[in-house]
Amino acid sequence: MRCGFAWELSEGLEMNLRQGILKSFDAGSYTATVQVAGSLAVWLAGVPVNRGIPQAEMVAGRRCALVFFDDANPGDAVLFAVYT
Repeated sequence: MRCGFAWELSEGLEMNLRQGILKSFDAGSYTATVQVAGSLAVWLAGVPVNRGIPQAEMVAGRRCALVFFDDANPGDAVLFAVYT
C-alpha cells in the first residue's frame, strides 16, 4: 500500500503527501491530532487544518490527507482533506 507521494516544487524544495487517521480535532484552534498511516507510534498533535473543511466533517476515525512541506519538521504539516 502506498501512503506517500513527493513532488519537487523548485530546486531544493519538496513537498510530501501522506495519509493519516484523524484522532481528535480542536475547533477552537482548528488543529488536529493525526496518526500517520503506516505507523502505530507516530501521532502528530497540533496539525493545522484547512479552514475550508467544515467542523462537522472532522470526526475521529476518518481518513485524512496531509501535506508535509519539510520532512525534517513534522510540525510543518497541514491537514487539507478528510474522506471515508
